[in-house]
Amino acid sequence: MVILLFFVAHWYLSLFSQTFFHHRYAAHQMFTMSRFWEKVFFVFSFVAQGSSYLSPYAYGILHRMHHSYADTDKDPHSPKYDSNLFTMMWRTKTIYSNIFYGRTQVEDRFKRGVPQWTSFDKFADRWAIRIFWGLCYVAFYYFFATHWWMYFLLPLHFIIGPIHGAIINWFAHKYGYVNFKVGDTSKNLLPVDFLMLGESYHNNHHKNGHRPNFGVRWFELDPVYAVIVVFNLLHIIKLKPVPANS
Repeated sequence: MVILLFFVAHWYLSLFSQTFFHHRYAAHQMFTMSRFWEKVFFVFSFVAQGSSYLSPYAYGILHRMHHSYADTDKDPHSPKYDSNLFTMMWRTKTIYSNIFYGRTQVEDRFKRGVPQWTSFDKFADRWAIRIFWGLCYVAFYYFFATHWWMYFLLPLHFIIGPIHGAIINWFAHKYGYVNFKVGDTSKNLLPVDFLMLGESYHNNHHKNGHRPNFGVRWFELDPVYAVIVVFNLLHIIKLKPVPANS
């Protein structure tokens, strides 16, 4: 039971950091926050994502490119241009790394306003740090796993961040239902998103890219939007007005 609780906690904390901070804040600037809170969420993301820490700066640029080039040959991740899920994940990783290490020229429109804490990102990206997190996961399983099959969950901890991205970027462009006709293959993967904290409403998001509530229909509940509303009331963040065409 302890192992399952640990896995669920890691799944949802890592996912929350990615959808709240990397996606809705870094990539889409749906709300603002002070430099203090920005650094708090950098550190929170580091703890939550652990060995699979993703730079909010590189992620924000990558995701903006996805929206701009959705389902074209310039899309960093599209099932239309990759033969399988793992090929897409590897291509995404390569483009992400090129952005992170400055090996590719990025247009200014993709970089504008994306939060950047270079020294922290370099620290969190070190292999020694990633291995340290991996060893922490192994140690936790060593002390608390009660059945051999639990160890099959262990590799998921190592790359939990990219797994979250792959679920949406692959499956939510191939399977699901559509609320809006858009110029790409985005779909809503789950009618009730208990698994991806609102990220499964991918078609809704591609239609209304600046809307902080990813749910549209009455049954499409977005739990992260509820957190955003609370954070706004507490003045941790400040929600921006949603553009009229969104």
